[in-house]
Amino acid sequence: MIHADTMKTASIPPATTNRTVKTGGGSRSANDQARGRKYLTRDEVLLLVREAKDNRNGTRDSLMILLAYQHGLRVSELVNLRWQHVNMASHEITVLRAKGSISGTHPVQGETVRVLRRFQRREQRHTGLLFINERDGPVSVSGFRRMFNRLSFRVLGTIWNPHALRHACGVHLINQGDDIRRIQQYMGHSNIQNTVAYTALSATAFNNIKM
Repeated sequence: MIHADTMKTASIPPATTNRTVKTGGGSRSANDQARGRKYLTRDEVLLLVREAKDNRNGTRDSLMILLAYQHGLRVSELVNLRWQHVNMASHEITVLRAKGSISGTHPVQGETVRVLRRFQRREQRHTGLLFINERDGPVSVSGFRRMFNRLSFRVLGTIWNPHALRHACGVHLINQGDDIRRIQQYMGHSNIQNTVAYTALSATAFNNIKM
């Protein structure tokens, strides 16, 4: 599983090479091609988690990025998380998948539970949406995407679509050597071919091949 030593303050240098990607303009596939890949590395994600704290709503934004990565969430799944989906006592989160994917229950790492508890104390809310905007309304998909675009450009030098966090989760699980069926369940893929696709993105999947 994805361990949450994510809030450490050690300096992690950006792992991307600066390239020009059109702000809000180019398609996701065009931007993937410009960067050379469609997923963020773990180090890049952890850097974004840390640097997001400097945002106007930094505590919220940092936690949103962390949960999206650790649980392979689409943005629509992320912004629809509610407090009743999080069980602090059992360290579990109910993930309601979109787009015909399979919902499930995930374990939440201890450090992430502590971050969630601090966030809950700060927000003084125990019901309703986990993440809200400054007008007490829901964080929109487009709002999170714009924040992530700006953050990734500022920190990594290129604009990333937040769906790269879901891809980062899948690639990380492949790199850990987890069973492909377990990864399929974790990501909520109804078709295992969508899970197998992550093996093509991970060099470690072929480490035992000898030529």
